[in-house]
Parts: sequence; C-alpha cells; structure tokens
Amino acid sequence: MQAVILVGGQGTRLRPLTLTVPKPMLPLMNRPFLEFQINLCLRHGIKEIILSTAYLPEVFESHFGDGSGMGARLIYVTEDEPLDTCGAVKNVERYINGPFLVFNGDILTGLNLTELISYHRDRGGKATLYLTRVEDPTAYGLVPLDGEGRILEFLEKPSSDQIVTDLINAGAYVLEPEVLDRVPPDEPYSFERQLFPGMLEDGIPMYGFPDEAYWIDIGAPSKYLQAHYDILGRHLPFDFEGEEIKPSLWVGEGAEISPRASVFGPALIGAGCRIAPHAVVSGNCVLGPGCEVGEGAQLEGAVLHADCVVGAESVLRRCILAGGVKVGERVHISDDAVLGGGVMVEDENDLRHGIRVWPEARIPRSMLHF
Repeated sequence: MQAVILVGGQGTRLRPLTLTVPKPMLPLMNRPFLEFQINLCLRHGIKEIILSTAYLPEVFESHFGDGSGMGARLIYVTEDEPLDTCGAVKNVERYINGPFLVFNGDILTGLNLTELISYHRDRGGKATLYLTRVEDPTAYGLVPLDGEGRILEFLEKPSSDQIVTDLINAGAYVLEPEVLDRVPPDEPYSFERQLFPGMLEDGIPMYGFPDEAYWIDIGAPSKYLQAHYDILGRHLPFDFEGEEIKPSLWVGEGAEISPRASVFGPALIGAGCRIAPHAVVSGNCVLGPGCEVGEGAQLEGAVLHADCVVGAESVLRRCILAGGVKVGERVHISDDAVLGGGVMVEDENDLRHGIRVWPEARIPRSMLHF
C-alpha cells in the first residue's frame, strides 16, 4: 500500500503563518505537522509516500530529503498549475502501482489505517472514505450510509433541515487505481465536488468507514491552537521530547527556568528556552526552541515558534507567534491573535480579537489597542 499526501495548498486561512511556511510544515508541538502524517503511515507499515506539492515545494524536500531518516521512501511531485484535490492525485498517477491511500494535508488524526484498509478490502468497493462525527455538521459535507456502510449521497454544507447524519468526509480515502481513469489529466478536478458524486451517480460502489478516533482539521488558527492543546492533554499518542520534570510539563535540553518562575503543565518548553524570575507559564503553552520569556511575563494557551522573545510584564493568552517574533514590555496579546515571522511589537501595545500581523511588521510603542 502507498499513500499520497496532498501538501500543495497555500493555507490561506492560516495566514500570516503560511506566507513563509507551507501549512503542512508549520510546527505542531515543535515538529513539522507533516511529520505526524508520515509517522501515522509508518506505524501501519506504509513506507512509500508520494507528496503532491505546489506552494513552496522546496521546503519539503530540504527538510525530509528522501525520507530514509524516518524509515520512509518519499517521492515528490510538483504541480505546474493548481489542480485541486483529485487533479493533484491524477498528477502523481505514474507512481501509483495498486490500491492507495490519500490524505488531505491538514488533518490530524489517530485513525487506525490498518482497519481502514481491511474494511476497504472486505467491502470490495472502488473507494472507501474515512468518516468522522461532528457536533455541528452544517459547515461540512455529510455522508449518509446504508446498513452495509455503502454511501447513499453527498450533502455539501446542508441546511439544518437537511441534516440526516452527523458523519462527515474526514479527508482520507482508500482508492482503487482505476478510479483515476475518470479524471482528466492536467485539469483542476475535485474529489468532493466531481469524482465522488460522479461515481455515485454511475452506481460505482463506494463505502464509508465511520471511526471514533481523534480528528481535527488544523486549517484555521483556532483549530491549530486546539491541536496543540489536545496533544498536551494526551488525546492523541505523542512521543514528547525533553524531560517531564512535573506531571505533563516537558522541558527540552538546555532550557533554563528560574527557580522564581512559575511553570505549570500541561506545557512543552523547547530546547534552549529561558524563563526569567516571576514569569508565569501555565496551561497549554508550547514554546519553540530558543524562546525567551521576560521577568513577570504571563503566558497561558500561547504557542510560540522558535526564537521568540517576550518582554517583561507582557501577557500572552491563546495566541500564536511565528518564529523570531519580538514582543516588548507590558504588551497584551490574546484572543486568537496571530503574528507572522519576524514581527516586532514594541512596548505597551494591545493586540486582541483575532488580529493578524504580517511578517516582519514593526508596531511602534503604544500604537495599537485593538
């Protein structure tokens, strides 16, 4: 079995983070998100993985190489023009040699791939879709099934009176290679809007695999934060780096935490971080390698990428700072605010309510109270 992972999207909902880094390469728990998907494949014996790239394609190969360091064989195929989800898979068809898995590049899941593949083989269909349950399905495509698990229809973003199931397309599939014969080459083509509805209309057997495993789409800032919180809360298996010095508090090599600082789990403090006296780091914080937290600063639910600096008495709650952000003294950042790489926020600014600051911007002292 091979896997195709779709990593070509621009990740516009996660801007400004994705202006300089492709979404699948954003840090999650201080590791590239794509590493989670590759490791999931490897745990289930899937070693040959095709990466369909488009946006900033060089970033992937420069980090992962041929995959041998992880025990994988990675094949990179870059789109010349955007081809949508199914068109991207058609573009890698020459490397596919049998039934294969497809993953959207923004889903984090604990799905048992071995069970999914066995289910597909047992049913004998041409496509099997991984389905998950959500509380509010109106923002998703619903996939009702019959008693045998066969897909009955696709309902895209239904109104409340059209909700007949809470099962949605979770962005992973097992496909027989001949389904790609239905896809025109070198043209944008969608699984969700074209291939799957067309197969259903023609009576081609397709099945759904409902599963209760952990699942989240990390494609928006609130979900990206939630993925960190969920891993810290051990909703998904994770091999934490560093030493667990207190329950659910992991500290990387060379990190320095003042004995007069207060640091509580669940949290991950990256290698080489420094936390000054009277600083408070609590609940669901992730600090990338080399971050510095100044005296009296308070962090809660904050995700900082590598080499960020937080000045004295600043308060960061439920926010995301990309790599190299510098925050001055007495700054307040909260409410899903997102700062791009290299941003400098001088003293006494207030950034809240989902504000987004583009990379390398400089905010002068007391300029913003948003």
